Amino acid sequence: MKFFIPFFFSSGKNYFCFKSTDMKTIELLFGWLKKIFNKYVLVLAVFVVWVVFFDENNLMKHRQNLEELAQLQAQVDFYKNKIEADKRKLYELQTNDENLEKFAREQFLMKKADEDIFVIVEEN
Repeated sequence: MKFFIPFFFSSGKNYFCFKSTDMKTIELLFGWLKKIFNKYVLVLAVFVVWVVFFDENNLMKHRQNLEELAQLQAQVDFYKNKIEADKRKLYELQTNDENLEKFAREQFLMKKADEDIFVIVEEN
Protein backbone atom coordinates (compact mmCIF):
# COMPACT_ATOMS: atom_id res chain seq x y z
CA MET A 1 0.00 0.00 0.00
CA LYS A 2 1.43 3.40 -0.98
CA PHE A 3 0.99 6.64 1.04
CA PHE A 4 1.81 10.26 0.33
CA ILE A 5 3.67 12.07 3.06
CA PRO A 6 4.63 15.74 3.19
CA PHE A 7 8.08 17.01 2.23
CA PHE A 8 9.37 17.47 5.78
CA PHE A 9 9.10 13.72 6.38
CA SER A 10 10.76 12.74 3.11
CA SER A 11 14.37 11.71 2.88
CA GLY A 12 14.91 12.68 -0.79
CA LYS A 13 16.43 15.81 -2.25
CA ASN A 14 13.18 17.17 -3.63
CA TYR A 15 11.84 18.99 -0.56
CA PHE A 16 8.98 20.86 -2.19
CA CYS A 17 6.74 18.03 -3.38
CA PHE A 18 5.12 14.95 -1.93
CA LYS A 19 6.78 11.57 -2.13
CA SER A 20 5.20 8.16 -2.33
CA THR A 21 6.50 5.58 0.16
CA ASP A 22 5.45 2.28 1.59
CA MET A 23 4.05 1.50 5.03
CA LYS A 24 7.32 0.17 6.45
CA THR A 25 9.09 3.49 5.89
CA ILE A 26 6.27 5.39 7.58
CA GLU A 27 6.37 3.08 10.58
CA LEU A 28 10.13 3.54 10.88
CA LEU A 29 9.74 7.28 10.59
CA PHE A 30 7.06 7.56 13.26
CA GLY A 31 8.93 5.14 15.51
CA TRP A 32 12.00 7.37 15.21
CA LEU A 33 9.94 10.51 15.90
CA LYS A 34 8.34 8.85 18.93
CA LYS A 35 11.81 8.11 20.36
CA ILE A 36 12.97 11.68 19.80
CA PHE A 37 9.89 13.40 21.14
CA ASN A 38 9.45 11.57 24.42
CA LYS A 39 8.65 13.66 27.49
CA TYR A 40 12.18 13.68 28.89
CA VAL A 41 13.75 14.99 25.72
CA LEU A 42 11.05 17.63 25.38
CA VAL A 43 11.53 18.80 28.96
CA LEU A 44 15.28 18.91 28.44
CA ALA A 45 14.84 20.91 25.22
CA VAL A 46 12.51 23.38 26.93
CA PHE A 47 14.96 23.73 29.81
CA VAL A 48 17.90 24.40 27.46
CA VAL A 49 15.90 26.99 25.49
CA TRP A 50 14.84 28.66 28.74
CA VAL A 51 18.40 28.84 30.09
CA VAL A 52 19.88 30.04 26.80
CA PHE A 53 17.33 32.74 25.95
CA PHE A 54 14.86 33.61 28.72
CA ASP A 55 16.59 33.18 32.06
CA GLU A 56 17.85 36.18 34.04
CA ASN A 57 21.41 34.88 33.59
CA ASN A 58 21.11 33.79 29.96
CA LEU A 59 24.07 33.32 27.65
CA MET A 60 23.86 36.84 26.20
CA LYS A 61 23.98 38.38 29.67
CA HIS A 62 26.80 36.01 30.61
CA ARG A 63 28.82 37.13 27.57
CA GLN A 64 28.20 40.80 28.40
CA ASN A 65 29.30 40.21 31.98
CA LEU A 66 32.51 38.54 30.79
CA GLU A 67 33.27 41.51 28.51
CA GLU A 68 32.61 43.95 31.36
CA LEU A 69 34.82 41.88 33.66
CA ALA A 70 37.66 42.02 31.12
CA GLN A 71 37.30 45.82 30.86
CA LEU A 72 37.30 46.18 34.64
CA GLN A 73 40.40 43.97 34.92
CA ALA A 74 42.15 46.18 32.37
CA GLN A 75 41.18 49.26 34.41
CA VAL A 76 42.50 47.64 37.60
CA ASP A 77 45.83 46.91 35.91
CA PHE A 78 46.01 50.45 34.50
CA TYR A 79 45.34 52.05 37.88
CA LYS A 80 47.78 49.75 39.68
CA ASN A 81 50.51 50.81 37.25
CA LYS A 82 49.52 54.47 37.64
CA ILE A 83 49.60 54.21 41.46
CA GLU A 84 53.03 52.58 41.30
CA ALA A 85 54.36 55.33 39.02
CA ASP A 86 52.88 58.04 41.25
CA LYS A 87 54.44 56.45 44.34
CA ARG A 88 57.87 56.48 42.68
CA LYS A 89 57.41 60.11 41.61
CA LEU A 90 56.27 61.11 45.10
CA TYR A 91 59.27 59.37 46.65
CA GLU A 92 61.62 61.21 44.27
CA LEU A 93 59.98 64.54 45.09
CA GLN A 94 60.17 63.95 48.84
CA THR A 95 63.80 62.82 48.86
CA ASN A 96 65.48 65.16 46.36
CA ASP A 97 65.17 68.96 46.45
CA GLU A 98 66.37 69.30 42.86
CA ASN A 99 63.55 67.09 41.61
CA LEU A 100 61.06 69.06 43.69
CA GLU A 101 62.28 72.33 42.20
CA LYS A 102 62.17 70.90 38.67
CA PHE A 103 58.63 69.64 39.23
CA ALA A 104 57.45 72.99 40.60
CA ARG A 105 59.00 74.86 37.66
CA GLU A 106 57.50 72.52 35.02
CA GLN A 107 54.06 71.91 36.47
CA PHE A 108 53.25 75.19 38.22
CA LEU A 109 55.49 77.59 36.24
CA MET A 110 57.18 78.76 39.43
CA LYS A 111 60.34 80.86 39.19
CA LYS A 112 62.98 82.50 41.28
CA ALA A 113 62.77 86.23 41.97
CA ASP A 114 65.33 87.25 39.34
CA GLU A 115 64.12 84.89 36.51
CA ASP A 116 61.83 85.30 33.53
CA ILE A 117 59.85 82.32 32.18
CA PHE A 118 59.27 81.75 28.50
CA VAL A 119 56.74 79.02 27.66
CA ILE A 120 57.35 77.48 24.26
CA VAL A 121 54.44 75.54 22.80
CA GLU A 122 55.25 73.25 19.91
CA GLU A 123 52.59 72.93 17.26
CA ASN A 124 52.42 69.77 15.21
